[in-house]
Amino acid sequence: MTRKQRRLTMIGGSLVVLAIAAALVLNALRDSIVFFSTPVMVSEHHIQPGQRFRLGGLVQNGSLVRGDNLVVTFKVSDGSATLPVTYKGILPDLFREGQGVVAEGALDSSGVFRADTVLAKHDETYMPKEVADALKKQGHWKDDYGPQAGAVEASGKQGVSQ
Repeated sequence: MTRKQRRLTMIGGSLVVLAIAAALVLNALRDSIVFFSTPVMVSEHHIQPGQRFRLGGLVQNGSLVRGDNLVVTFKVSDGSATLPVTYKGILPDLFREGQGVVAEGALDSSGVFRADTVLAKHDETYMPKEVADALKKQGHWKDDYGPQAGAVEASGKQGVSQ
């Protein structure tokens, strides 16, 4: 083989090895790449108890029950299916019924999702009141940032301070 042929063979072999490595990594992570699973996806994929994943959806209205020792139970719905969730800890400030939520944990043997982390989702216009006040104070506030921070609009979404 000539020098050029050896070089092309090495480059080709390296690309093949790289492609195989990428395929193996993506195959191993295919279930983990999803940001969260909805209740319908959980029922369709028959996730085994104890397997960790993220559950996302809306907190069903009327399902939030606060118990003793910071234990909270609620139901997460995606419009088609509902999954009961139990969490022990302090919930985020934006957590409320009808609001989007992503919880990380695992199903127990009775089909209840035991969350160890709960994240409240919000829309892209949300800005904490403290941040809005700081922007005003520094003179960087723009009137097109939206409605008053912390104010709940008619749509029920958190607004941005003016």
